[in-house]
Amino acid sequence: MGFGREKTTYCYFAVATSTSLSHNSLARMIVAKSAILITVADDFYDMEGSLNELQRLTEAVQIWDGKGSSGHGKIIFDALDNLVTDIAAKHRHQQDRDITKDLQDIWCETFVSWLTETAWSKSGYVPSKLEYLETGMTSIATHTIVLPASCFLSPSLPHDKLKPAQYETVTKLVMIIARLLNDIQSYQKEQDVGKMNIALLYLKENPQACIEDSIDYVKEILGEKKKELLEHVLMDGLNDLPKPCKFLHLSCLKVFQMFFNSSNVFDSKTDLLQDIMKAIYVPLQYQTSKLPTTIQSRPKKENSIIYSRFHQTFKHHGNRSFIRQRFPKITMSRNGREKVFIAPKINLCFT
Repeated sequence: MGFGREKTTYCYFAVATSTSLSHNSLARMIVAKSAILITVADDFYDMEGSLNELQRLTEAVQIWDGKGSSGHGKIIFDALDNLVTDIAAKHRHQQDRDITKDLQDIWCETFVSWLTETAWSKSGYVPSKLEYLETGMTSIATHTIVLPASCFLSPSLPHDKLKPAQYETVTKLVMIIARLLNDIQSYQKEQDVGKMNIALLYLKENPQACIEDSIDYVKEILGEKKKELLEHVLMDGLNDLPKPCKFLHLSCLKVFQMFFNSSNVFDSKTDLLQDIMKAIYVPLQYQTSKLPTTIQSRPKKENSIIYSRFHQTFKHHGNRSFIRQRFPKITMSRNGREKVFIAPKINLCFT
């Protein structure tokens, strides 16, 4: 796009490492794709688009017709339309229910919240803390990510929970927590570009306070909301969501904790690279100390079985997209001699 943050790998990494829900690659793919699109669109509203361009894009989303759009706005709308159409088609095929309008409504309220914040910034309007949070918990777009993906879990999200007026408390808690976590790490950047932030609003309402006081104030609210969220996820009877849906909400909290707990890692180009390399690209290093005499003296046949199983673990199966490379040498001692093995290195490739 020529502007903004390129966070494709971050988004894939975040959802892949934050949830242990099995057999839900489709849900994780929806999360990753939605997060990538949100990042690009949010940056367009924050730093690139004129107010007139943003109004046209928002109107296109409201009526779900991109014919009047152009430039970056048209590219974003077309990508959004393709994503929603794809998700709705997969859901229709899987559960024989059309959720197109519900998905459009969720994205629409997100785009409207981005436009509202941009209009505040360009006009110099200062909202109250409550007014800001009502818009900010939507503009952070966690519900835009979690709810559509939850439709593909088993059991899936109840259909009525996709409607903005009927969000469960656990969904609203994830929305507000994500906003607060983001705000305590991004207040400096947003102050520089003239945007509002809950930490900055606290300072405006309390001129005698310092930024540390403001951060402490936000963290106190965060602590209370996190406890509430854990109760809604882990205790029965507090909401109507199936457990997999609640656990996906919890995964969303984990991701924002990772991105914004101690610094703004999401905006950094390097802070997560080492973790991403370890999780996806770098193979496990199998190291051994000197083996006990009882193991060293085992018959050759038994050792051969162990080595055979070790190699089978890394054997290529099916048509999955893997790249085989050489693995560091593994040296093991047997009967006082050194025996060297080379195991294949497997790098996962996104295709």
